[in-house]
Amino acid sequence: MHFKTALAASVSVAALLATTFAASAQDVAALYEAAKAEGQLTVIALPHDWCGYGAVIEAFKAKYPGITVNELNPDAGSGDEIEAIKANQGNTGPQAPDVIDVGLSFGPSSKDAKLIQPYKVSTWDTIPDSAKDADGYWYGDYYGVLSFIVNKDLVPNSPGSWADLMKPEYANQFALAGDPRAANQAISAVHAAGLSTGAKAGADAGNAGLKFFADLNKAGNFVPVIGKAAPVAQGTTPIVAAWDYNALAWKDGFAGNPNAEVVVPSDAVVAGVYIQAISAYAPHVNAAKLWMEYLYSDEGQIGWLAGYCHPIRFNDLAAKNAIPADLLGKLPDPALYAKAVFPTLDEQAAAKDAITKNWDAVVGANVQ
Repeated sequence: MHFKTALAASVSVAALLATTFAASAQDVAALYEAAKAEGQLTVIALPHDWCGYGAVIEAFKAKYPGITVNELNPDAGSGDEIEAIKANQGNTGPQAPDVIDVGLSFGPSSKDAKLIQPYKVSTWDTIPDSAKDADGYWYGDYYGVLSFIVNKDLVPNSPGSWADLMKPEYANQFALAGDPRAANQAISAVHAAGLSTGAKAGADAGNAGLKFFADLNKAGNFVPVIGKAAPVAQGTTPIVAAWDYNALAWKDGFAGNPNAEVVVPSDAVVAGVYIQAISAYAPHVNAAKLWMEYLYSDEGQIGWLAGYCHPIRFNDLAAKNAIPADLLGKLPDPALYAKAVFPTLDEQAAAKDAITKNWDAVVGANVQ
């Protein structure tokens, strides 16, 4: 695009750059024009098999042609995303993320550190108040519960609880889907293990989770590698703790080879909300806002649901009968979710602090 054309497009929406109001259809059209002038959106830590993100990204590009989606480090954890913002302050190059998708506890801390900027999407009022920052700095996008995905060709008896993982039959079989010193999914799993022992959510459960994993490691049941679909299928880590939406997507991908089962541990059904935010230093701020508008539209939310994630606007979509029947039929038994607990921000922050600071000293397993 010619420089003068790009400049004119940017000037025509200059007021948009600092606003936090809910966008109208006309505003979204203006955002699209400004985003096309920028030409690119840089995302980070979005594996294509996570929440159906591969299809979501392709649908965004099809809906808004002219915007290239630059995908950084798909396997990064939430902590890595925050560090990428810090490391690229003032950098307008391809290594600077425009948007992040991180665990709930990273929202307030990123706001306090002035690493993210406010923006309220047009569907703002349908996002539960408990899952968003009142000023629009961060907002919940989807949630799931922690589960075990089990390679049944190698593990005939699936563990039904966290406590079961201590059994000798699971020697050298269990892994976390991330580094518990940085990745929210792994941090949440350690917290859940602590909750399964009866510890109170927060620092108590974080410390109890560390002890649990120290014992699991001493027993020889913990494999210190990052568990993904391939290690499960290959048998390197035939049991992995992962969010249910990841586990169910991996199972679909196996297509029966290997045979796999997804189990929600009975002694701790722990739910986790992830959030979206725009970097305070986003080089492509209009593309970032357009991305948020798409993700929080009915179409974007249903895209996540197709990837087994429970979109934050699920109740609103259900009330409008906007959810396709075939998608509803694929969801796990709702009774599993009736027992789910949602640790508060303070509890998550306390658990995260205990786990990330003390993992090396207490567990001593270098997960990578």
